[in-house]
Amino acid sequence: MNNNNNVSNVPSNANEECVGPTSKTAGKSASCAGCPNQQECASGKYAGNADENKQSTSQILARLENVKHILLVLSGKGGVGKSTIASQLAWSLQYYGYDVGVLDIDICGPSMARMMGVESEQVHKSQFGWTPVYRKNNLSVMSVAFLLSHKHDAIIWRGPRKNALIKQFLVDVEWQNLDFLIIDCPPGTSDEHISIAQLLAARKQDVHAIVVTTPQEMSLLDVRKEISFANKVGLNILGVIENMSGFMCPCCNKKTQIFKASTGGAKALCTQMNVDYLGSVPIDQLLLQCCENGKSYLKYSASHTHTQSMATHSSVFSSNDGNQATQGTRVAVLNVLKQITSRIEPTYAEQIEQKEALIQS
Repeated sequence: MNNNNNVSNVPSNANEECVGPTSKTAGKSASCAGCPNQQECASGKYAGNADENKQSTSQILARLENVKHILLVLSGKGGVGKSTIASQLAWSLQYYGYDVGVLDIDICGPSMARMMGVESEQVHKSQFGWTPVYRKNNLSVMSVAFLLSHKHDAIIWRGPRKNALIKQFLVDVEWQNLDFLIIDCPPGTSDEHISIAQLLAARKQDVHAIVVTTPQEMSLLDVRKEISFANKVGLNILGVIENMSGFMCPCCNKKTQIFKASTGGAKALCTQMNVDYLGSVPIDQLLLQCCENGKSYLKYSASHTHTQSMATHSSVFSSNDGNQATQGTRVAVLNVLKQITSRIEPTYAEQIEQKEALIQS
């Protein structure tokens, strides 16, 4: 694809060397031969969108001016725990003192409101735009769930209406100063993914994709497609997280591989696709409870293990109280967090280590 093109102008099914549908040579260039969009581009259909796209880009840039980093949580497969990772990533960064925003663009299956503990809240609109719902002073959330008359209402929308809402979220939501904006995406490589990649193209250098998978090949098969999609639209892939990587039993503290990595799991995938491995997170009952009840796992697990430790007058967790499982998962989640932040800016991981040392002291 031509490096001079803005990805927001290029159809997802365009030829590799697309000149862009708003180019003067659109549909007429040699590279347009065989493209399914050639006739429409040549007719000038997309040319009228150029001014509108420029205006949208300037509006989005203005809204996100005070947002330092944007993290897209993606996966080609549904049910692998994208929302678990996105919500706990937000909670963890908030826990260590960073200003965090959460944007849920899973339009038909929004779950972030529940996982952030703001399911009963409503968004407010003013002359300046939509004000996100604040869970903490440094943690804000925006989701289509806040716009429903009832939480069980189904959202039955086609692509254009989904795309319009995602654009509205970026143009109208009044985010304050944020260290991180975490965007929870639906599974697949469809409308929502194309839209968010296009709309954030002007901030490309600050957008980082985190891909989530489970160990089995059934998940990896679709995750390879997600990585391919990210490469095609020019997203910076930070790395891959293997979620549900074994079950930590709270009774015997043994780890069981419920989803066996028949083809090597996420590590092998990362080697094959030349992307970074960010670590693994096991299935854990306490982690599930935190997601269900809108709480920070790192915060709750720290107080949980500390209380048990004080009760036994020992810094070593006993083998029959489930604390080894909690401690193991906490280490895994913290490691993933440090792997992510160190790749964005090394000082973040260093600050987290310092704050964690103070918490454990």
